[in-house]
Amino acid sequence: MSGRNINIALVGNPNCGKSSLFNSLTGLNQKVGNFPGVTVDKKTGQSSLDAAINSTIIDLPGTYSLYPRRADEWVAYRVMMGVDEDIKPEMVLLVADASNLKRNLLFCSQIIDLKVPVVVALTMMDLARSKGIEIDVPGLERELGVPVIPVNPRKNKGIDALKKALAQTAHLNATSPRRDFISNKELAPEAVSGVQRLFPALSDYASIHYLINHENFPLPDATQNSIEQLEIDNKFNPTKSQAEEILQRYTRIRQIMQQNVVEPDPLQKKLFTEKLDNLLLHRVWGYIILLVTLFVLFQSIFWLASYPMDLIDSGFGSLSGWLAGILPEAWWSDLLLNGFLAGLGGILVFVPQIMILFGLITLLEDTGYMARISFLSDKLMRKVGLNGKSVMPMISGLACAVPAVMSARNIENKKERLLTILVTPLMSCSARLPVYTILISLVFPDKYFLGFLSVKGLVMMALYLLGLVMALLVSYVLKFMIKVQEKSFFILELPIYRAPRWLNVGTTMIEKAKIFVLDAGRVILVISMLLWFLSSYGPSGRMHSVETKYAQLKEAAKTDDEKAELDRELSTEKLENSFAGIIGKTIEPAIKPLGFDWKIGIALVTSFAAREVFVGTMATLYSVEQSDDDATLRSKMQNAVRADGTKVYTLPTALSLMVFYVLAMQCMTTVAVVKRETKSWKWPLIQVGYMTFLAYVTSLLVYHLF
Repeated sequence: MSGRNINIALVGNPNCGKSSLFNSLTGLNQKVGNFPGVTVDKKTGQSSLDAAINSTIIDLPGTYSLYPRRADEWVAYRVMMGVDEDIKPEMVLLVADASNLKRNLLFCSQIIDLKVPVVVALTMMDLARSKGIEIDVPGLERELGVPVIPVNPRKNKGIDALKKALAQTAHLNATSPRRDFISNKELAPEAVSGVQRLFPALSDYASIHYLINHENFPLPDATQNSIEQLEIDNKFNPTKSQAEEILQRYTRIRQIMQQNVVEPDPLQKKLFTEKLDNLLLHRVWGYIILLVTLFVLFQSIFWLASYPMDLIDSGFGSLSGWLAGILPEAWWSDLLLNGFLAGLGGILVFVPQIMILFGLITLLEDTGYMARISFLSDKLMRKVGLNGKSVMPMISGLACAVPAVMSARNIENKKERLLTILVTPLMSCSARLPVYTILISLVFPDKYFLGFLSVKGLVMMALYLLGLVMALLVSYVLKFMIKVQEKSFFILELPIYRAPRWLNVGTTMIEKAKIFVLDAGRVILVISMLLWFLSSYGPSGRMHSVETKYAQLKEAAKTDDEKAELDRELSTEKLENSFAGIIGKTIEPAIKPLGFDWKIGIALVTSFAAREVFVGTMATLYSVEQSDDDATLRSKMQNAVRADGTKVYTLPTALSLMVFYVLAMQCMTTVAVVKRETKSWKWPLIQVGYMTFLAYVTSLLVYHLF
């Protein structure tokens, strides 16, 4: 790459196709970091515009207008106002959604009036055409006074024309738009002139923003005082000026739309949407439909996944039995069977359930129903200190708490954002699903109420609802303890209802399965093999003593049955005296009141790396202890007994253990992300403390109640 380099700020409304365009322009030449001082993603990439000009494209957070509310919107705003000390763009590439042009033109018109060089990329043209919308692009270009280029980043269409327009604008020494979109100076003539005497290079519109937000700009005290005096002298009213500006912009946008855009009569579609919303957002029926939807979702997880899960489970059991019969007795064959293969089976058996869960969640998002869930729950959320926007991170928490905590950035109110971060890990993530599944299958029968209501599905739904109820209760308590006074707003654009994109659903299912197998799988396999070592070896004195004891007993044994029984007892006693057994026995007194034995104790410890490791831990421990290689993990756990001969996995123990996993913070990655988002160790430590206490006390109550 040669020639001069220019910085281009990539801006636009959320969900306008900005990320796709960024990827198309920059390809693999991307870097991701954080903007200084804030936990907001900073994406930059290199793109060659022509032989003479290269560009650094800075992907700024999506924003609806130049009046910021959230932390990420403030980042974009400061860059556009030229007050960011690190990022100084020479040009703006503004992305506008052609299928929702009226809303996108508001932000577009504001950027134009800042008098920075602008090129508009018009995305979603195919979606606009499918809606019957026709746009006169040359006419729109004349009205705006800036280049407008239709593009389709997903199909790489229009990218060359866009690069050419950017290069031409750069060659013209980055000329700014010739005329204002509206008469900004008339909003506050004297005050604007006063600001421009202090900053001669500012446009009329930028001057208004200096009057409104100068306190948030890095300006000398004398300059701050001068602007403040201008506001007082001219009786400048920020709210009135903003309202008047927005009205004038939409008046002009309406004229432009009438002249350059042909839209179909929206009445029919609107009537359908309104009728459906009258039902789905009804104050009674809306909640009933939501509960039915969740019920169907959790029933489906068991109903649809049972066959492939049984097939995988029995397949691994048969494979282990076959390999045990042909492999020689050696440490490496033991590691292969009881470490690697047991851990791998513990991963793959739950892939069908994870794929189904994510497939159904994607269906809800694609149809537009997920946004209705946020709207429906706003009233309930406000009572516990949250708002409707908290629902999306909490629902995302059903998949994984890490991106869910990060998505809380979209909540403008600091207190509501912090509360959302603190309670989101109580939502049952997909990592808990394997734990629930194996325990439910151990103690609940395959029974159906009314012929179709699965007992297992109902229990699964109850566990997810327990996490939600606890999250709301904790938020209600914490809202009185966190002293942050800030006004809260809930503005949500409800998307139109549409048919799901089945290809998108399928892709999501495959991607999530890959993430589980490759990311979680690596952790599970490593811990499974480490556990095999800790379970197979122990202090030499202890292990030698156990082997000597059973060697003498075997010599005295008379029948093969007696010898087989002694072999089983030897495996159990060796496991108890192994390194893993010593760890489990050490913590057993603390967890015994919850109904847990020392093996479950080991699983609780390893689960702090990742919750799903519980299943891998159980698979390894029972494989090391039991010689029946072709038995499934479920049957091994079903037959597990304590020292007094009673079953380990009774109904009280299983319920206590499931409740513990619902409420405990057993994910170090989530702790690290909470620290990053809150910029303090205070809140993650509080989170770990209250969740561990809540899990212990609730499990104790459940065990003794049942």
